[in-house]
Amino acid sequence: MKIRSSLLAAATLALAACGTANAAEVVAAPQAERTAKESGLKTAIFAGGCFWGVEGVFSHVKGVKSAVSGYHGGTKRQANYDLVSSGITDHVEAVKVTYDPSVIRYDQLLRIFFSVIADPTLKNRQGPDRGAHYDAKLVPMSGEQLAVAKSYLAQMKKSGKWSKPIVTDVVRAQAFYPAETYHQDFAAKNPNHGYIQRWDAPKIAALKRLYPGVYSASFQRD
Repeated sequence: MKIRSSLLAAATLALAACGTANAAEVVAAPQAERTAKESGLKTAIFAGGCFWGVEGVFSHVKGVKSAVSGYHGGTKRQANYDLVSSGITDHVEAVKVTYDPSVIRYDQLLRIFFSVIADPTLKNRQGPDRGAHYDAKLVPMSGEQLAVAKSYLAQMKKSGKWSKPIVTDVVRAQAFYPAETYHQDFAAKNPNHGYIQRWDAPKIAALKRLYPGVYSASFQRD
């Protein structure tokens, strides 16, 4: 994201800034054995590296009413992009997702998250981004979500889907600070950005391919 910051400052879309690596590997995560039992609009927080891609994928999921990029943890004073991306704060880039469980359940969001958004075997990094502020974390907002998240991680560890150990944590909900306006709906506003094309557009395409029943062609804007 330091790379992305310099790109924005220079007003350039140079693809070379993203390197030559391929997009993150897609893994068909298992269907949850424990399903979430919720009613009414619910909110959960997902940290999975660069918030552009996390928001971009969830904004294409039916039943998601809002996906807001922001910073989880840390202090309000330091909750700004330059400080967080420098790695000196206690924040992680994250997305607060508000969803209708009658359309999409929390356990289904978890499956999507680990299938096409975040690699649960990576610590303090995702894709081309490095640092503790890019760590993948689940942030349940209720006792039901907590139980489902712990159950699903345990199921993932037994599934054999990943060749390396699962290291994603479930963490206690702390303050969430929305990111700057230009970060919101970034993938939809900047589809030709080199980072979006290389790393995030493939995630959205994978969502459509793996889970066509929950994929929404329209982008849920905030």
